[in-house]
Amino acid sequence: MIARIDHIGIAVQSISQALAFFEQALGIKLERIESEEGGRTQVAFLPVGASDVELVEPQDAESGLAKFLAKRGEGVHHICFEVDDIEAALARLKEHGAQLIDETPRSNAKGQRYAFIHPKSAHGVLIELYEYGKAT
Repeated sequence: MIARIDHIGIAVQSISQALAFFEQALGIKLERIESEEGGRTQVAFLPVGASDVELVEPQDAESGLAKFLAKRGEGVHHICFEVDDIEAALARLKEHGAQLIDETPRSNAKGQRYAFIHPKSAHGVLIELYEYGKAT
């Protein structure tokens, strides 16, 4: 079911300020910055081995990420696992009583599919599932 950790999302107020630490102090190099969630967030991708650290900055004061930052401040926002079959993964989670934020996978601009599992089901951790193989 789980292939690997795809990325760890870190909520930040400012990507440029956070990059000073991640690039200069930790030595993790920025690969690219993209707009996600229909322009509601900016994401900086910093590869580490076969996974990424994603610095996620809100672009919309009403977005879920902006609300997260207002309530909890900067820090780990979510952990994303790559799965081979997102429908099977969601069905298994539902069968085991997990509270799903997304009952049906969403697609990003690249056609990759993803879904979120509510933190209440994962001991306080927002989990994202990501499928690369099948685009809708």
